[in-house]
Amino acid sequence: MDLDPSTVALLLTAAALAGWVDAVVGGGGLLLLPALLVAAPGMPPATALGTNKLAAIAGTSAAAVTYARRTRVDWAVAGPAAGLAVLCAGVGAALAGAVPPSAYRPVVLVVLLSVALFVVVRPRLGVSSFPGRRTRGRVVVAVLVAGVGIALYDGLIGPGTGTFLVVAFTALVGADFLHGSAMAKVVNAGTNAGALAVFAVTGHVWWLLGAAMAVCNIVGAMVGARMALRRGAGFVRGVLLLVVVALVARLGYDQWLAG
Repeated sequence: MDLDPSTVALLLTAAALAGWVDAVVGGGGLLLLPALLVAAPGMPPATALGTNKLAAIAGTSAAAVTYARRTRVDWAVAGPAAGLAVLCAGVGAALAGAVPPSAYRPVVLVVLLSVALFVVVRPRLGVSSFPGRRTRGRVVVAVLVAGVGIALYDGLIGPGTGTFLVVAFTALVGADFLHGSAMAKVVNAGTNAGALAVFAVTGHVWWLLGAAMAVCNIVGAMVGARMALRRGAGFVRGVLLLVVVALVARLGYDQWLAG
């Protein structure tokens, strides 16, 4: 499949923007997946997902390293969740072709609307940390929710994974949005690795394009991570709400207006 230079430039720009969004709060797939499907209409959806994962793992890994160097990461939660995420995202990717979009869109829309409502009605959520919530039981639940449930979703569908991870860590173990985002990047790198391995084995990765987008994704991710660290949890909360609204609008359009 050949792409003209202007199309490649558009995809590289989308990859950089997606890296920025992913580094701050997740949801970069909202930008990059539609861009891939529109710019290369002959590309199978599985190949678009696999190519997106190649770009995304580069950006999330770069963001995770940036966060780890400049702020505290709760490795007791993020480490086990990331390990589980590699396996469970791989399972999700293997099942990706068996689940029609019409089956999952309504469920994801309800979850996203619930997330937006939860964040709006609890304005202090994620702005400050609540260490008292970090009990052993909550840590186990957070690891399972992130490493199993959200990781399966990432392999199956993808967009919004980082957003779900951030909200899970703030709600379950009392992290603020900044530290929740740092933990989310570690786990998201694991989900991307597991899904990418399956897509690669099944031949659903466009390596040359994906590698070029990966470079741009890294640049965007490093800028986004540093901006989040500099501006703090309030900034991350604002971006989170914007991303959730955009995800709802996109999925709502796909469900009721497209086609």
